[in-house]
Amino acid sequence: MGASITAYTRIRGQDQTQYPSQHASTNPACFTDLVGTYPVTPLEGVEAACLAAREAFKSWSQVPAPLRGNLIYNLGQLVRENKVTLAQWLTREMGKPSAEALGSVQEVIDTCDFFLGEGRRLYGQTVPSEMGNKKLFTYRRPVGVCGIITAGNFPIAVPAWYVIPALLCGNTIVWKPSEDAPILAYLFCQLVEKAGFPAGVFSMILGDGPTTGAALVSMIPKGLINKIGFTGSTAVGQMIGRVAGEQLQVPCLELGGKNPLLVTEKANLDLALDGAYWSAFGTAGQRCTSLGVLILHDQIYDQFLERLLARVDQMVIGDPTQKVAYGPLISERFLHNLITAQKELIQPHHQVLTRTIGQITRANPWPNFVGDPDVGYFAHPVIVAGVNKTDALYQQETFGPMITVVRYHELEEGLGWANDHGYGLSSAIYTTDPSQAFYFQEHITAGMVSINNSTSGAEAHMPFGGNGYSGNGSRQSGIWVLDQFTRWQSVNWDYADKLQLAQIDTVYQAGDTAFRVPGCG
Repeated sequence: MGASITAYTRIRGQDQTQYPSQHASTNPACFTDLVGTYPVTPLEGVEAACLAAREAFKSWSQVPAPLRGNLIYNLGQLVRENKVTLAQWLTREMGKPSAEALGSVQEVIDTCDFFLGEGRRLYGQTVPSEMGNKKLFTYRRPVGVCGIITAGNFPIAVPAWYVIPALLCGNTIVWKPSEDAPILAYLFCQLVEKAGFPAGVFSMILGDGPTTGAALVSMIPKGLINKIGFTGSTAVGQMIGRVAGEQLQVPCLELGGKNPLLVTEKANLDLALDGAYWSAFGTAGQRCTSLGVLILHDQIYDQFLERLLARVDQMVIGDPTQKVAYGPLISERFLHNLITAQKELIQPHHQVLTRTIGQITRANPWPNFVGDPDVGYFAHPVIVAGVNKTDALYQQETFGPMITVVRYHELEEGLGWANDHGYGLSSAIYTTDPSQAFYFQEHITAGMVSINNSTSGAEAHMPFGGNGYSGNGSRQSGIWVLDQFTRWQSVNWDYADKLQLAQIDTVYQAGDTAFRVPGCG
């Protein structure tokens, strides 16, 4: 039975400006299953939500941070109480297998638990002055109205990375969730309201990127958005960065990846096989941290690849409510984009090592499939060899269950394969040699490094983010995200009852005066 969203946002305590629910959200594993219907927020609705957030900021920013933290606690408890239900909706609306869906909801809970405590630790500093009778202080202050645009692969976990610390710091939020999971987003909004956040502090707007997302970005030059956060493609992130930069704002951008996993000749191959398999095909490869380039040492290349292909060949794919390696792609759009990429990027000199490419159907079957492939958006697992650094397949992110595999001889050569595509989000190395691990850690350009673990995986108290085409250096999660949603205010308090000029009136101890710069007396 489907759900219907009748109100696009909550403004000043009541639902206003309602639009008919004309757009459908369907189950990607069974597109005849209508999950729900939803409206699209028009431009005037986006502006109204921003104005409401601006009005609410006046009072919300003055609420003591520990009290804001109490509401974060309420939200965490509500998510915990509804964990199974939210996970079931997540599986139904975007196709994530049940175990992964539960983990995704748990990430929201973990984030709430962490930032509850940060409400009592938004520390500033007391700084010594070079003048007498003078004190220097620093404080964190909220930024203002934050526009947040998130993707459908983690439809509430990634939004929580933005929303929870931003609210804790005293900001107000206008959130545009992915059009691929609007019903789950609405359920999350209901929990936010139930937690006790005042009207206007958190608003949801609905629609796709080119319409509602673009409308939210257009609020930046209008002065209605003080901070924009975006998770999605590099191309869209570059556009948002340009708009924000023109207003001298620094956006929080979490973009794509071509994440390398390097297996050395000294690796535990059983462990590395588990890591590569999960990194490549967890969530059907639809993670920004999914494996992009598998880099294997000459000595273990053939053995490792043979074992990986054997495991992939036995992979169970299909209905995400069952025990499967992965389910459907998030939507028809994602499947179309993947198939297009395969047709355009796989060249005659490449070798497709797996069964085939494209969509899984009865006519193009996968042997270990659970369910009916003809009613969902399922894709074959693909491993491609024979790739050169000049190939677009190496240089571009492909969002789905497809990876490339290359070989290397010297570690420096392997690092070249890991870095030269220009992305810099996540990375991994498998080795039992500490010197190799340290060398990799010091020379990789990615913002995140795993040693003997997969490229995918995050914890609520560690920084998350990338460099290069993967982001602008901003970080989410842990204490590091506080710098995204606060600004530093410095206070200079002079009680000397006379004007004191730093560097001019300061009396320094005399030093060695024997040397004089020529020509200066």
